[in-house]
Amino acid sequence: MKLLFLGDVMGRSGRAAIAERLPSLRAEWGLDFIVVNGENASSGAGLTPEHAKVILQAGADCVTLGDHAFDQKDMLSFIETEPRIIRPINFSKVAPGRGHKLFTATQGRKVLVTQVLGQVFMKRPFDDPFSAIEGVLKAHTLGASVQATIVDVHAEATSEKMAMGHWCDGQASLVVGTHTHVPTGDAMILPKGTAYLTDAGMCGDYDSVIGMEKLEPLRRFITGMPKARFEPANGPATLSGVYVETDDRTGRAQVVKMIRNGGRLQDARP
Repeated sequence: MKLLFLGDVMGRSGRAAIAERLPSLRAEWGLDFIVVNGENASSGAGLTPEHAKVILQAGADCVTLGDHAFDQKDMLSFIETEPRIIRPINFSKVAPGRGHKLFTATQGRKVLVTQVLGQVFMKRPFDDPFSAIEGVLKAHTLGASVQATIVDVHAEATSEKMAMGHWCDGQASLVVGTHTHVPTGDAMILPKGTAYLTDAGMCGDYDSVIGMEKLEPLRRFITGMPKARFEPANGPATLSGVYVETDDRTGRAQVVKMIRNGGRLQDARP
């Protein structure tokens, strides 16, 4: 199976790039299943129902969220009506929506998507991500009840993401980090067959400070004083993420490649 995961969509620029390019990428690369992290798609903070529909209509089979899952309050009710949106499994025991879902991809193949939030350096103490995801992976055995499993680790610390990758090795087809908006260069297949990337980066304007217009972040770093709100940068966006090919029989990864499509970073393709 050919899988594509795209990192955090950032503001208007990221949404436009998804809407313009994702349909052709799906056709050109023969993609079977696409996951997009959309938690910063609406003004850089959360995701509105309207913007979620833009990403889904462009061809995403699943949209994951993150620690800003419900910054846009309309998502509290919309997520209950849209099963293709996944919030972190360990966000809160009373959070609406779902933290994992079994999808049907091309040729009837089953794909499990789940997301967990890290604990290290995060602003609030979320539940343990390892125990939160353990039962889901055991209930949906890779290579048996599912042909592919994708785990989105929305976390700050690279060490925590790496630990999750190794802990899931052999239980997932792909473990990929999100949240930092900075793409990493460590795409690999772990010893038991799980594709891994510490951070997918963002789908947004890289002439920025992690997707935000540069002036206000620079001012705050230099002076320690805020003056204005952060605003997403609106230059040409790069679609950043990871492409994986799996063996349907085992669910293990056979190919993993970083994706940098358009914008200011070098173009890449499978």
